[in-house]
Amino acid sequence: MKKPALLPIELRAIVGLSSLYAVRMLGLFMLLPVLALYSSHLDHASPTLIGIALGIYGLTQAILQIPFGMLSDKIGRKTVISLGLGLFIIGSIVAALSESIYGVIAGRALQGSGAIAGAIMALLADRTREEVRTTAMAAVGMSIGLAFAAAMVAGPVLARFTGLEGIFWATAILATLSLVVLWKLVPAAPPRNHHDVGLNLGQIKTVITEPNLLRLDFSIFSLHLILTACFVAIPIRLKAISIPAMDHGFIYLPVMAVAFVAMVPFIIAAEKYRKMKPVFMGAIATFIIALALIALLPSRLWGLITLLWVFFIAFNLMESMLPSMISKIAPAGAKGTAMGLYSTSQFLGASVGGAGGGIIASSFGTNGVFWFTSLVAIIWFIVCAPLKTPRHLSSVLLPLSDDQLKNVESTRTTLLNRSGVEDLYIATDEGVAYLKVDRERYESAEAKEA
Repeated sequence: MKKPALLPIELRAIVGLSSLYAVRMLGLFMLLPVLALYSSHLDHASPTLIGIALGIYGLTQAILQIPFGMLSDKIGRKTVISLGLGLFIIGSIVAALSESIYGVIAGRALQGSGAIAGAIMALLADRTREEVRTTAMAAVGMSIGLAFAAAMVAGPVLARFTGLEGIFWATAILATLSLVVLWKLVPAAPPRNHHDVGLNLGQIKTVITEPNLLRLDFSIFSLHLILTACFVAIPIRLKAISIPAMDHGFIYLPVMAVAFVAMVPFIIAAEKYRKMKPVFMGAIATFIIALALIALLPSRLWGLITLLWVFFIAFNLMESMLPSMISKIAPAGAKGTAMGLYSTSQFLGASVGGAGGGIIASSFGTNGVFWFTSLVAIIWFIVCAPLKTPRHLSSVLLPLSDDQLKNVESTRTTLLNRSGVEDLYIATDEGVAYLKVDRERYESAEAKEA
């Protein structure tokens, strides 16, 4: 079955929201490689408080992500996204004007309080059909990856000429540009609500009692804990081997680019050849080994670059695989709720990683951070060892007739008896059924019926 072409309004939504997400994330990512290096001039700066400054953003994001998503259902996606960007701009200005680390922490907390990731993804889902939604979500994911790579270069270069405050002014300007993109390019959401988009309170129990979903939530928590903690230590380690701070970006960019290419065969093995569990567990094992070796081996330029390359292969692989695994495992009609809890876990991980990395660096140095993150990866491996291999199921949105909606149980039985249908959720208020299907068997049966 040929994948349908994107409609012009869908293309506008994808391009607009992907660029909005990427521009906002670019401002955030630029801070990661420089905060530990350029905060010595701030009053009361210490490794612990620097780590808290890195992580506090994730804490306020985690607390407010779900409330902002629910608010967007009531007062509109664009209104909530604008509110979040406004808070982000105010936080950036507060941090830029601060002369102490406490002011930067307050600014970062304000930045994080604009928790709009869920509202952006909900607006994207509102403006795209089910058949092209995977493509839309992949475009956003790709934009975030490109923003991360660009920020690794732009952050150190910009900080070299403008200092830490220049990074915060840049984030404020980028967020302002995002507001322009939002209102000039992105189409407004239609007046409807999807059960498969955003948080549905009635589905939380179903989601949090699914062990495999909880393991994936712990996975994204661990992944971003490790990333944020490591960026308390990696810039310091590079500086210790005589790499000037402004040149760090030229280490990160090629490492990230080559790691991205090296990741592709593993993605193909996971998706095309159905080796998702071995690839997933192998990536966690890679974190354990790479982080332990960084701590264990003497600091040499090419050895550190090689280990960072291995680290980012595993990181990019996980960032690509985890959303797909959530989508495959989430019960029919509950993907939005599952993704909401997944995003909250991600930001909590960043918060704990920043604070934990700072505290450990102040007490045990950078090696302590790498041993700590390697230990986290070991716990992650143990937690996910019982993970069941996700079945390669696809989501299908099926409109229902009035007769089918009048006899919900009969309709449910009939649909479950269709070849390829593995799970379903009937949303009577929308007049649709959300199906989880084995695409090959489902489409084969449809072709025979046609």
